[in-house]
Amino acid sequence: MAINPTSMRPVEVARLLNSTEQGFVLPQARIYREFNRVGFRIGSNTDSRSINLVKYIAWLVDEHNAPPAESEVRTYDDIREAARNRSAEQSLTGRDIGDLPEVTDLERKKACERDFKLFCETYFHDTYSLGWSKDHLKAIQKIETAVLSGGLFALAMPRGSGKSSLAETACLWSMLYGHRAFVVLIGSTESAALEMLDSIKTELEVNELLAADFPEVIYPIAALDGIANRCAGQLYKGERTRITWTSNEIILPTIAGSKASGTIVRVAGITGRLRGMKYKRSDGKSIRPNLVIIDDPQTSESAASLEQTRKRVRILAGDILGLAGPGHKIAGIMPCTIIRPGDMADIILDRQVHPDWNGEKTKMVYQFPVNTKLWEQYAEVRAEALRTDGNIKAATEFYLANREAMDMGAVVSWEARYNHDEVSAIQHAMNLKLQDEAAFWSEYQNDPLPENIGDETILSVDEIAGKVNGLGKGRMPMGADHITMFVDVQKALLFYTVVAWSHDFTGAVIDYGTWPDQLRRQFSLADARPTIQEFFPNAGLEAGLYGALKALTEDYFNREFEREDGAVLKIERAMIDANWGASTDIIYEFCRQSQFGAILLPSHGRYVGAGSKPMTEYKKQPGDRLGLNWMIPNVRGKRAIRHCIFDANFWKSFIHARLSVPMGDKGCLSLFGRQPLQHQLLAEHLTAEYRVKTTGRGRTVEEWKLRPERSDNHWFDCLVGCAVCASMLGATLPEFGAAKAMTIRPKIKLSEQRKAFPAASVSVPHTVSGKLKLSELRKR
Repeated sequence: MAINPTSMRPVEVARLLNSTEQGFVLPQARIYREFNRVGFRIGSNTDSRSINLVKYIAWLVDEHNAPPAESEVRTYDDIREAARNRSAEQSLTGRDIGDLPEVTDLERKKACERDFKLFCETYFHDTYSLGWSKDHLKAIQKIETAVLSGGLFALAMPRGSGKSSLAETACLWSMLYGHRAFVVLIGSTESAALEMLDSIKTELEVNELLAADFPEVIYPIAALDGIANRCAGQLYKGERTRITWTSNEIILPTIAGSKASGTIVRVAGITGRLRGMKYKRSDGKSIRPNLVIIDDPQTSESAASLEQTRKRVRILAGDILGLAGPGHKIAGIMPCTIIRPGDMADIILDRQVHPDWNGEKTKMVYQFPVNTKLWEQYAEVRAEALRTDGNIKAATEFYLANREAMDMGAVVSWEARYNHDEVSAIQHAMNLKLQDEAAFWSEYQNDPLPENIGDETILSVDEIAGKVNGLGKGRMPMGADHITMFVDVQKALLFYTVVAWSHDFTGAVIDYGTWPDQLRRQFSLADARPTIQEFFPNAGLEAGLYGALKALTEDYFNREFEREDGAVLKIERAMIDANWGASTDIIYEFCRQSQFGAILLPSHGRYVGAGSKPMTEYKKQPGDRLGLNWMIPNVRGKRAIRHCIFDANFWKSFIHARLSVPMGDKGCLSLFGRQPLQHQLLAEHLTAEYRVKTTGRGRTVEEWKLRPERSDNHWFDCLVGCAVCASMLGATLPEFGAAKAMTIRPKIKLSEQRKAFPAASVSVPHTVSGKLKLSELRKR
């Protein structure tokens, strides 16, 4: 093993010196003793515990040639003072970072100083590995102008296009070259801004190219070894670097000749403390912010609030743009996304209202394909592929077979943007549109669909809870013909509702609850006790859900519910929500294996927005069953079981319309019991969402969204599912026309018919309930 003479352990020095032809020359103990006495003179520069052999030999020569010192007896104070001086000198040696490494590629560094695009490509090629789009190049040019020459620039790009990455890279560019001395990162909240700062700190710590070309910045940061407490004592050539490396602030090291010397980066939330930011440098000069980077300054909640929107626009115009102080203009970069029409981003990007921000809106798709019929077929293939196979392979094959016709007329902004299971940016964009059309227009087109709160007010919690009909729990009102049930599946609980319906959609909730029962009136999914897992402690998630569904269905499907006139009915149609990703397969398996498979279906509530194709326009394929905004498609593949798909927005509006009908009128939905207080939690679930009217493709629909302050809407979903089941059984409103009920054929054994009619064979009628009485057969 090669020996490094500038950094050797004492034992290695002794071994080397005693291995020559001179034989034994120095004892190891003496080397240790001398090193402990004058180690700072003979020690290594890189390791205070090692010996520099050359220095050691030089010191030995000096000691040998030095005149003999006069013998004197040192006092204890002299010894202590010498030790203190030696310790202080060693401490100073350890705190000083030494000489800086040379710049690896000075030409590369200089070439990127005033070329932001080249800086991104050179030092962050992993981040910007795909080719630039025209929109990217336009944004890069405006960011460069804002940093170098000043000005404001607001940028709205499709989500995932790298606008936040560009903002972070612009911050690094301005810091490292000293283009801006004081940068402030502002987010919608302080935690969001801290995430940006963490990303910037990571690049400064791990980016090897930056370390190679910017040693005056990166080397002192690396010397900290991630220990912020070392900042106060760090020295360069005996002078403090004054570096700061905290969770919410960076101050780059003060190094003579460095353009980045003393550059400051701070973070803040847009609604936090912003006024009065300043910093006094080591030269006594007080500086204020001269560049702000405002990344996505609004949240979904603030975008929905007119007052919060106005507040943030005022903060932007007053507090933020006034950070530079009197007589100075601040440069600003604001990457943002338009969430709702009229929100903060939409206002700032409007050049008529705020021309100073030089707003730029970009889109994922500038022109959509003209062949809409092929894309409608693609949507059906994609949906079926996801239901049966869990991927879009079949849809991609369909697209490849018809690509030329499907791409006709389409213009996308970024050709290189698509996923591994897709083959083009056009397919990627259309997949996002099919996934959630409202989100697509907002997040990727920066042109959210117009929406407004519905004119009809939603009933309050007290109004809904007060719609009691006086009947006992489990008892049906006169005129009820059908009973339906729906189960909403969650990890900890099963929520369920049982509703009795007449043919004119007059309904009565006769039972609802959770499995396992919570045994209290007020609870939430978050604080559920007991849970499914506690009932099945030795089972996994799938086995626990299977056991809970089995217990719940066996209990309710075997029950008989009595009507006011004494007639007895059973549940005729039930569905289980199969939308929860972790449970979809186990729900299909349960429905396939259940003894109640004749009345039980998995279900999928689908978002059908204003820009989506309405279910009423779906073309019936062989084996499909179509109803009022619901369908039961033909099945094939591994999930070979019938399932129901329904328009969730339509049926949520339908339920609230039924709740708004006065008691006693046809089509009214009521609740069991006489005490409104017992339905308080149910009413909270039913008001957990609000509706907005959205326009697109020439039609206006109501879309339902969860209120930010609410988290549980599960019984609302259950009531919706019960109404869909009633529609399958033939319930309808006059304005919808007559509905054709689905026929449920019970299993009838031939042996039972022969026992009842030994002398002749009879044709046994099919009944809805599946229960045959011998007296009824004899009458027939």
